[in-house]
Amino acid sequence: MEKILIEGGHELEGEVHISGAKNSAVALVPAAILADSTVTIEGLPEISDLRTLGELIEECGGETSWDSNDSGTVHIDPSEMILMPLPDGKVKKLRASYYFMGAMLGKFNQAVVGLPGGCHLGPRPIDQHIKGFEALGAEVTNEHGAIYIRAKELKGARIYLDIASVGATINIMLAAVRAKGQTIIENAAKEPEIIDVATLLTNMGANIKGVGTDVIRIEGVSNLHGCKHTIIPDRIEAGTYTIIAAAQAKEVLIDNVIPQHLESLIAKLREMGVSVKESDDQLLIASKKILTSVDIKTLVYPGFPTDLQQPLTSLLTKASGTGVITDTIYPARLKHIDELRRMNAMIKVEGGSAIVTGPTPLEGAKVKASDLRAGASLIVAGLMANGITEITGIEHIERGYEHITEKLTSLGAHIWREDMTEREVKSFQNQ
Repeated sequence: MEKILIEGGHELEGEVHISGAKNSAVALVPAAILADSTVTIEGLPEISDLRTLGELIEECGGETSWDSNDSGTVHIDPSEMILMPLPDGKVKKLRASYYFMGAMLGKFNQAVVGLPGGCHLGPRPIDQHIKGFEALGAEVTNEHGAIYIRAKELKGARIYLDIASVGATINIMLAAVRAKGQTIIENAAKEPEIIDVATLLTNMGANIKGVGTDVIRIEGVSNLHGCKHTIIPDRIEAGTYTIIAAAQAKEVLIDNVIPQHLESLIAKLREMGVSVKESDDQLLIASKKILTSVDIKTLVYPGFPTDLQQPLTSLLTKASGTGVITDTIYPARLKHIDELRRMNAMIKVEGGSAIVTGPTPLEGAKVKASDLRAGASLIVAGLMANGITEITGIEHIERGYEHITEKLTSLGAHIWREDMTEREVKSFQNQ
């Protein structure tokens, strides 16, 4: 096991290239099994979740191969796949394994998938997914901790989502593209990652209209074919490096980004006093010595992303005044607060909100990443802090950020990895 160490206080400068969207990738790979021939996906991030999804496909008889000269390109051949239960094991490693429910239901009219794992962010039920599957004609039961989904035939239906869930919207799309007749998803989520998945499915021969609005219409087709698809840039990784630059950069150019995907973050950073200049696919960020605090409320897209509230919490410790962060998507997503307090942050939690008072100089400390974006927040804090910060639990960070230590080193950060001692490993496991 490894840990990340950061010597804070060093000014950052240079250019960073943003990888493909993690939240797209983990849906695109399962979606590819709906085809009857090889699907090639380009621009994927090199993260552990995608290797796990590929292994799940291979457990069911599919083939996945990664280009030797381009680790971001995968070829998925699902032509020999068979219906296999995926009750536990690798399924527990990531939440996005639930996309095999919709994909296998669409392909085989059946699926057996264990309850998903991933970061512990409080209750994240899949009731809207199940509601959609049942509307399409499937019977869904929970047997011994696995979800059994069975249908004689999938038929199009009108489905209203009680909440605009990204996961449910994608999963229902996956099941509906090969159902008979028309499916209408109302109150659908609008995130760019949904558009990306729908683009792949359309390239495979699906008939999908209205993606990016709150009403999606799908005309079922009998079969789907292979294709080539290039993933969109990761708006959350781009947002994280934007926040890092706002915290500690003389000037950083962020390349391969779609600025429109980050409008809510950019607006808040400008409100704080950060210099943000936009071009077609780049952002130029410069930190300012004096920042003004702001209030943040996370909302579904195009509102402020829940995945960026934790990194922004760290930045607020540098700003003058009091800022209130309220996460309406995952109210329990506040486990990073205790770790930031270890670093001298003045933050208190009231209800579902974190109240940050600044500016407060952060001090290096030994901290633990409890989930993916909490890990990102600790990296932001470590880069600003006096002294050395040690971060354990970095397997969470590796699930969503490709080559993060290398990218930050190229900007001038003093960040490196070390093996944990036997004593540290035992202490970490006991926690």
